[in-house]
Amino acid sequence: MGTEAAPEITGDTAAEIADSVRGLVDRGHLPPGQSLPPVRALAERLGVNRNTAVAAYRTLARSGVVVSQGRAGTRVARRSRVPQEGFAAAGSLRDVGTGNPDPRLIPDLGPALAAAAGRPVLYGEPTMDPDLTRWAREWVAPDVPVAGADVHLTLTSGAVDAVERLLAQALLRDDAVALEDPCFLASIHLAQLGGYRAVPVPVDTEGMTVEGLREALDQGVRAVVSTPRAQNPTGASLSAGRAEALREVLAEHPYVLVVQDDYYSFLSRRPFHSIIGPEHQRWALVRSVSKFAGPDMCLAVTASDPDTAARLEMRLSPGTTWVSHLLQRITHSVMTDESALALIEQAGGHYAERNTAFAELLTARGLPVAPGDGMSLWVPLPAAARDVAERLMRRGWLVRTGDEFRLEHSDEPSHHVRLTVHDLGEQDAVTLAGDLAEAAHEAG
Repeated sequence: MGTEAAPEITGDTAAEIADSVRGLVDRGHLPPGQSLPPVRALAERLGVNRNTAVAAYRTLARSGVVVSQGRAGTRVARRSRVPQEGFAAAGSLRDVGTGNPDPRLIPDLGPALAAAAGRPVLYGEPTMDPDLTRWAREWVAPDVPVAGADVHLTLTSGAVDAVERLLAQALLRDDAVALEDPCFLASIHLAQLGGYRAVPVPVDTEGMTVEGLREALDQGVRAVVSTPRAQNPTGASLSAGRAEALREVLAEHPYVLVVQDDYYSFLSRRPFHSIIGPEHQRWALVRSVSKFAGPDMCLAVTASDPDTAARLEMRLSPGTTWVSHLLQRITHSVMTDESALALIEQAGGHYAERNTAFAELLTARGLPVAPGDGMSLWVPLPAAARDVAERLMRRGWLVRTGDEFRLEHSDEPSHHVRLTVHDLGEQDAVTLAGDLAEAAHEAG
């Protein structure tokens, strides 16, 4: 018996066409990733005006059913799970791709917990604790675009929460956002969940590239997310020259929202350089405490322009999604304690030193690596990363390949792995370096 052809898209109005596509997707006749007919071709086949087909696709994009990819056309949205940071299902393997901080270098929260208890906070009170507000203002004020300007602060439950809210108040489904490529896993996830069209901007050793940003802006992006220091996964930090060049490009687009996610701040060994110029109208600087105070300390401070701050504040009304004042008091206690600050400084030095030492081990074994900033090390390979990763699994190691951090699917395999090695003992580090060099040689 012959195979029955899949039903075709039908309809005379935009609503009918959108309902037809939605039905085909729900019944599995249009699987995730499937290309839809070009607008002109669909309009001609259905005998409708081209604008009718455009309106149908726009409705589908806003509801998350399809994703517009510009010149690459329109595809059914994928529902595949995005890899997450943290420990993977390693079984008996040693996981060296976690991106986690060293728990021994996270300040003890015991004293802060005892000090946090006090007068209960009631509905209708300010969302930010006064003591934390004063500390946060001092933390971010030197790095806002306009020196001496009034700093508008907002608290969120971590940096990822801040970026999600910033994009949600500025973008609609199918709007374009410029993201670094390779990209932080959570940013990839946010773009997919929000239904935004992610436009990749390449990253080199000095951060987001100038030409890449210019091309993204030419494609009509409404927001840009940049990591000024310790870009994840590459470890790149913006140089002063690169930041200045990016500011010049963005000066021609003052109403594009620019978000700088300075998540590594206190731990970074590099200076902060902003890509936000003094005349830019829509901007945000996000700083989180989770990398040095612990992942369970889900609190981030966002400094932004007045309009963006007002929009964020509306999404954080008391009694719904404010950040717990207990958490705020704990954070203030930790970040004003001299012993805790000393441990955080020690942690930043430790991560940098261990990454440098491991890079030297690999370089001595024929795999040259230039260590960046951050928790992990971005290692270039002479062979496909997935092939090297498979060989490392046979040797007892689990790593993350660069394929996981790509914004767009590619048939060309990544030639990078991201390693978190700061908690390895000396002998384990030597063993991993040797195993990685051998695996890369075999795969090549």
